[in-house]
Amino acid sequence: MSLVLLLAMPLMAAQEVRVAAVDFPPYVFKAEKSHTTGLLDELVAALNQLQTDYRFVLVPTAVKRRFRDFEYQRIDLAVFENPDWGWRNIQHVALDMHLEDSEVFVARAEPGRSQRYFDSFEGKRLALYHGYHYAFANFNSSPEYLSTTFNATLTHSHDSNLLMVLHQRAEIALVTRSYIGVFLERNRQYAGQLLISERVDQRYRHHVLLRPQAPITPEQFTVLYDALRDSGQLERIFSRYQVAVIPRVTDSSVAAGATD
Repeated sequence: MSLVLLLAMPLMAAQEVRVAAVDFPPYVFKAEKSHTTGLLDELVAALNQLQTDYRFVLVPTAVKRRFRDFEYQRIDLAVFENPDWGWRNIQHVALDMHLEDSEVFVARAEPGRSQRYFDSFEGKRLALYHGYHYAFANFNSSPEYLSTTFNATLTHSHDSNLLMVLHQRAEIALVTRSYIGVFLERNRQYAGQLLISERVDQRYRHHVLLRPQAPITPEQFTVLYDALRDSGQLERIFSRYQVAVIPRVTDSSVAAGATD
């Protein structure tokens, strides 16, 4: 279905599409009540400005609660997700957003400290984000497992984890590459004090996960999303956060069903 055909349909009241907003900078800052900022807010605003058939609204939820909200039909879409992040056995349709981010290791910059510092975690304290799935831990997000196996402290804030490293309460934090620039922009006093790993814990492609009975179909969402890509809006939104917009090479980006 083309965008022209979509916009040429008979005028009806816009259907509300509820989008999960999980506090995870820079994608969502402070998902409290109806106040959010970040990349998700900008993406939703662009989708709403593009057309009038659907009204995308942000629904604050939490890392753990988003699965239940999805199954109980409180949300229709989960954006900036990956089917491997706890969505097994939850029915959904996954759309590849062709956006790539990565998770990197961060330590305090010290004289003589090099990239070899990240070769081993032995004897080091880690600062991790609660509920997040890390490749080095085989994507096991259990707080007990991470605490006992990797001497990890888990928080709900990238800022907290980076500050723990800077104030020597942890040796290594794992942070999305997209957020490091945001942190240093907001905290210029720490310029030059962070050692960022060349080693990447994981690279991941972002997906939109749609509830099977969502008000918008995968095909309809793809039409809108592709229109943002073709207009250059996706590049304008994501490039300043170092989130890569990956060229499309095939049309086989829709995967239905629960993910194993």
